[in-house]
Amino acid sequence: MIKKSCFGIIVGHRSCFSSQLARAGRQAIIQQLEKLNLDYIIIPENATATGCIETYSDARICGDLFRKNSDRITGIIVTLPNFGDELGVVNSIVHSGLQVPILLHAASDDINRLSLSERRDAFCGKISVANSFYQYNIPFTNTTNHTSAVDSEEFAADIVRFDRICRLTGGLKSARIGQLGTRPMGFQTVRASEKLLQASGITVVPVGLTEIFAAAAAIDSSCSLVRDKISQLKSYGRVSADIAESNIIKQVKFTIAVEEWVKENQIDAVAIQCWDAMQKHYGCAACTTMSMLGEQLIPAACEVDIAGAVSMYVLTLATDNPAAILDWNNNYKSEIDKCVCTHCGNFPASFIGTRPEIANLDVLGTVLGTENCFGAVKGQVKAGPMTFFRISTDDSKGRIKCYLGNAEFTDDPFPMAGGIAVCHVPRLPVFLNRMIKDGFEHHVAMVREHAADIIEEAVTNYLNWDLYRHCGQ
Repeated sequence: MIKKSCFGIIVGHRSCFSSQLARAGRQAIIQQLEKLNLDYIIIPENATATGCIETYSDARICGDLFRKNSDRITGIIVTLPNFGDELGVVNSIVHSGLQVPILLHAASDDINRLSLSERRDAFCGKISVANSFYQYNIPFTNTTNHTSAVDSEEFAADIVRFDRICRLTGGLKSARIGQLGTRPMGFQTVRASEKLLQASGITVVPVGLTEIFAAAAAIDSSCSLVRDKISQLKSYGRVSADIAESNIIKQVKFTIAVEEWVKENQIDAVAIQCWDAMQKHYGCAACTTMSMLGEQLIPAACEVDIAGAVSMYVLTLATDNPAAILDWNNNYKSEIDKCVCTHCGNFPASFIGTRPEIANLDVLGTVLGTENCFGAVKGQVKAGPMTFFRISTDDSKGRIKCYLGNAEFTDDPFPMAGGIAVCHVPRLPVFLNRMIKDGFEHHVAMVREHAADIIEEAVTNYLNWDLYRHCGQ
């Protein structure tokens, strides 16, 4: 479950500047956050001389309050209505003990209000606070412009962006990734280091497929839970009339078993052994289950791709939208900046944009038997903006590396069955060369929104992952 942000607020003040401006700045940031429906923690107005932070005593009061609310605070917003006191700000953060993202904001001066009682000089004060952050090795996020009015739409947009950065970093630092089964023997490409993931706070929670199969088999096929899930599946997608009801029941019982395990173990994303044990020993595909989980904002990756599941979860945290996992799969005619990304059929329905077809696996069905392969979600992804992202645990270097870029889904036709996404990636040959030289996997996570700026800030500034950001210029 994606945790709602709650911000610790530090309003900086320096006594040689207007106390009235400081108090007004405090009130303005509160109003801005309430307008955005965001939660916050701030010292009581009567806790210090101005309700703002200047002295070491002020910082101790603020730090104590933040420490007491450490389980709630996901990020800190520092706003300077005047020059502010860099030590007051830094000491508040240090004393709190919090290691969360920080947004540094400074209020703009009004050129017509530069008297001794009206000037702010926050333009300069922000540089001093940033310098202290650097000295104390405290990472922070800057606003779009060096200064902006506290009540401006510009600052509101910066807060919304910061909210997503906080959700992403906070979500990953406590993420629980379900591993259902073992990877297919032929797919060494999806191996990942649990230890490197754990160093970033990401825990892998394994379970054998046999346990899920047993839980599914124990469900009464005629119970109301199964009937309701069948109705949900048939509303979710168009099921071919030639699909046996017994195969639909297998599919929904597997879905129920997975959903119950996910809930019981507080799982944020999953990676599933979707072939070929599923088809041989249970008798259906996992795609519909994965697709429906994705719509619930619980990303599900194929072929026990743990790093792929984490990549999908990053995109979901950054956008609050369903993510999908795809293969970099085909060229598109002779258009060098276009390619086709596919998978058997695990895309969330909203990814496709229309009510998809739910049928049998195509390629695997030819070798495993179509009667064992019901559950593929088929359709072409609708045109629109897209972000692609992939992490990989580089064991030899002891690092997590990743790539990232904004691109587009197109409506170009492609005559192949399954889940299809025709993609336009500017300078695609440059990206592909970098990807294969750096040893990345063939799987990629995608989401229907441009979110590369948010992800870059989170993974480089706060998670310290190695990133290649692909740009279209």
